Amino acid sequence: MRALQYLTVGAAPELVDISTPIPGPGEVLLRVTAAGVCHSDQFIMDLPADQYIYGLPLTLGHEGAGTVESWGAGVTGLQVGDAMLVYGPWGCGRCYTCSQGKENYCEVAAERGIQPPGLGAPGAMAEFLLIDDPRHLVPLGGLDPVASVSLTDAGLTPYHAIKQSLPKLVPGSTAVVIGVGGLGHVGVEILRALTAATIVAIDSAESKLELALEVGADYAMLPGDDAEAQIRSLTAGKGAAVVFDFVGAPVTTGFASRVVGVGGEIAIVGVGVGTVDVGFFSTPWDSAARAPYWGSRSELMEVVELARAGKIHVEVEEFPLSNAPDAYQRLRAGTLRGRAVIVPDPMHAAGDPT
Repeated sequence: MRALQYLTVGAAPELVDISTPIPGPGEVLLRVTAAGVCHSDQFIMDLPADQYIYGLPLTLGHEGAGTVESWGAGVTGLQVGDAMLVYGPWGCGRCYTCSQGKENYCEVAAERGIQPPGLGAPGAMAEFLLIDDPRHLVPLGGLDPVASVSLTDAGLTPYHAIKQSLPKLVPGSTAVVIGVGGLGHVGVEILRALTAATIVAIDSAESKLELALEVGADYAMLPGDDAEAQIRSLTAGKGAAVVFDFVGAPVTTGFASRVVGVGGEIAIVGVGVGTVDVGFFSTPWDSAARAPYWGSRSELMEVVELARAGKIHVEVEEFPLSNAPDAYQRLRAGTLRGRAVIVPDPMHAAGDPT
């Protein structure tokens, strides 16, 4: 089968031919129908050799959708052709957090070497994808896999971050969304679907500000001093109840610290190196900062239901697997509108899993 792999630290990913995996006991083989492109992929490929921990070669793609092709001994309840989304943050399935479906916070994943597909385990940018356990599959129902595959991260990650902040997002409150890219624009939609808060979107690209307004933001602003002043004015000087930073760079976390209000929250969602200093002389009274990661299995099911009800959708641009490297070039250049999605090439879509 063909796959997009990261082969050499510092080099661009390449299309290669590799063996199709065979499911062992408890495993499921999916025929991939769609795979999402994420800034996290670029982040790990930009790491220097002494910080890179994901193994080589690495088949990319931690957002995956596919149809059930086959399974190993002990797997029940599936049928060939069942359409599925892949829950990405795999855990042990047995610790306290995993027992709640919060495998994104598995207590032993790191020490046992359990890694997500595309972020250590072979990912979805291939013609077939091996799933370690059927509990990591969520039925797609009638949803389109290309339009829905990014719900597994671009939908789940902002949903998890926003859900924790719902008690603060009461009518009359203000939510600030920094970065309206692949995750941020879905974050705006989720805020609009779940809250009555005023939504302010911040981005350095005019096209992304236009997208933010299209999907539900009340205000869209370029970053800078003027944006800080406008947010203070909109909130009668109080500042934002919650700031969701989907970039995570020092400049954006600094901005978040300056616009959050008393008793407010800053959620650093983006995979950047920015931090927030919390203290008497650095942030407003009783404000807090947190760094949520991905989301739980039950939350992915909730995200799917939001999509099924038409409350959220992911803006996508489609690329065939043969052009997948181009999608990463567009991601780096910042010219994608929403999320890039990789799909099998038509001539290979009916390939034999051998």
